[in-house]
Amino acid sequence: MQVITNPQEFPRLTYSVVSSGTFDGVHRGHQKILNRLVDIAQKNNGQSVVITFSPHPRIYFGEKVFLLNTLEEKIKLFAKTGIDYLLVLPFDKTLANLEAKAFVEQIYIKTTQAKKLVIGYDHHFGKNRQGNFEFLKKNIHQYPFEIEEITAQDVEEVVISSTKIRKALLAGDIRTANLYLGYPYTLSGKVVQGDQLGRTIGYPTANLILSDENKLIPADGIYAVKLHLKDEIFGGMLYIGNRPSLTNNEKRIEVNIFDFDEDIYGEILEVEFLDFIRPDAKLESLEALKERLLQDKLEALKILEKSVPLLK
Repeated sequence: MQVITNPQEFPRLTYSVVSSGTFDGVHRGHQKILNRLVDIAQKNNGQSVVITFSPHPRIYFGEKVFLLNTLEEKIKLFAKTGIDYLLVLPFDKTLANLEAKAFVEQIYIKTTQAKKLVIGYDHHFGKNRQGNFEFLKKNIHQYPFEIEEITAQDVEEVVISSTKIRKALLAGDIRTANLYLGYPYTLSGKVVQGDQLGRTIGYPTANLILSDENKLIPADGIYAVKLHLKDEIFGGMLYIGNRPSLTNNEKRIEVNIFDFDEDIYGEILEVEFLDFIRPDAKLESLEALKERLLQDKLEALKILEKSVPLLK
């Protein structure tokens, strides 16, 4: 997959099949669109093209958005779908004020030379979200491309959406979030030094500072996780909360990596959420905390034994 950030550098293509959107989560609904995109391109000896935006348009307009993916995570997920080109448009004042008609002419036609446009049922584009499938259908006689709409995709009769995934994560419902995503929800961050209290009770933790302040942090509590450090994968459990059993503090994200005792300060750690173990809770003593952490570890180990990759 070739990633392009300057529209003027986009190559001339023979038969481009195009889709556009924020694709936050690159979830199973999005994957249906992307798989269709790749399929059409391959059948026509053409090229599959995805257009997305950075920053997220709602962030540009000053809204507080809890993102399911950083741009880097999104690029990795796009690459797994097999698309040929990813065009990341800078969402700025010029793009924000581009009318739907001009967006079609400048982006779909001039830049990507679309021969076929594949969009989701709820996709909008252009200033004030003027453009959608009906807009394209009404004006299709003016355009040198065909259009195809992907209708609402259901998982067990529930329409998949980024909003429902966010709600699931904020409720600690990792299983539902991962089911809708089609892969384990992920956080990435730099390991920084903490107060090393966990080490004194046999559960040393790596404290994480996230790489993107807009990234959604799931509900407070304990989670079973897989960890990617450089080229190695480890099992572990992760804590999110303000440590009520110790002191009231700022929110922490702390990871206990199983069977691991190395100095990794400054390293980037990628965390895959497998399941929720329990909510945060205040315990009466360090000994009680130690006993509870042992129970958490045993539960995490059970979950890790049963875990399977959700996205191949």
